[in-house]
Amino acid sequence: MAVEKLEREKAEEALNSLEGWEFDRDGDAISKSFKFSNFSEAWGFMARVALIAESSDHHPEWFNVYNKVNITLTTHDAGGLSERDVKMAKAIEAL
Repeated sequence: MAVEKLEREKAEEALNSLEGWEFDRDGDAISKSFKFSNFSEAWGFMARVALIAESSDHHPEWFNVYNKVNITLTTHDAGGLSERDVKMAKAIEAL
């Protein structure tokens, strides 16, 4: 089954349900920055996200420096933001 890019209205609805996430890349992605007390906590968070990503076969773009983790979600196969990204963001928030 092909993954479809979300229409702007649906993308805005989805973003409203995700605290702290913002549109990125002209609405073709969403991103959020996370800050932890130290590198170990940031790394542990990344490890938990990696397990979710691997089990759902949907991998984030991320950047880590010391206690900060920046995550960007987009679906390359859909050419932008899809329901897979929203689902992944919700799973990350559940951590």
